[in-house]
Amino acid sequence: MVIPAMVVFVALLVVPVGYAVYYSLTDYNGFPTQQPEFVGLDNYQRVFATSDITQTMMVTAIVAVVGSLLVNGLALSLALLLWRTTRLTALARVVMFYPHVLSLIVVGFLWAAILGPQGAVNSLLDSLGGSPLPFLSDTTWALGTLVCVIAWAQFGVQLLIYLAGLQAVPSDLLEAARIDGASRWQTFRNVTWPALAPSVTVALVTSMISLLKTYDVVVSLTGGGPAGSTKTFAYEILAVSFPKREVGLASAEAVVLIVVAAVLAFGVLAMRRRSDEAAS
Repeated sequence: MVIPAMVVFVALLVVPVGYAVYYSLTDYNGFPTQQPEFVGLDNYQRVFATSDITQTMMVTAIVAVVGSLLVNGLALSLALLLWRTTRLTALARVVMFYPHVLSLIVVGFLWAAILGPQGAVNSLLDSLGGSPLPFLSDTTWALGTLVCVIAWAQFGVQLLIYLAGLQAVPSDLLEAARIDGASRWQTFRNVTWPALAPSVTVALVTSMISLLKTYDVVVSLTGGGPAGSTKTFAYEILAVSFPKREVGLASAEAVVLIVVAAVLAFGVLAMRRRSDEAAS
């Protein structure tokens, strides 16, 4: 019974990753007429010798870490508000999840039309006699805008994860805490939060890995600008692989991104396991 799932897993994940590792060791340009020539670790040396690699990695780290904290903080706060199932909260859950249904390319173009130099917000400010705000034209503003837009588009999945985790909190423990006179904060810290630990781990890992791969919002919202201030590592991979036809170099960058994502995921899981052992 496991064989069909294993076939799909190997075909869609293991094989592509294997090809990426193989091409990262060659100078392949993507054309079928060219035979890949083995170059060893040259592509990996080129990855870390690129002049703007530090800025690209810094932007990726900011998007992944700050964006993940923002997404999870927003999702957990809303989950606590929408915990009880009523007609109003059921409608609110659908509305909150809706941004995730939209394509991230569409989300980027939507917010570019709202926050661009000639967008709706700046047009309104101009009509009111105010000065336009450089949401997408200033390096600092553009990065902050990118993180906020990604958080708005991505928090729907984390919201569902936290709602599912809250449903699993034992109601008798919550009732016992109320009877003992515990405040809402004490109940959350001593009862709800420990029960949510598995959900928090899953939400952090999935959101961080998802944000590490961010490129579609960058393409449609900022195009990596201004001055490369919003160029993520995934965006750099696409820029190298398709326009420049350097598949070998792009594959090396993809392998580096896979390794970083794996290290972060295992790091979060290790910290969770260590905290569980300390609590027990």
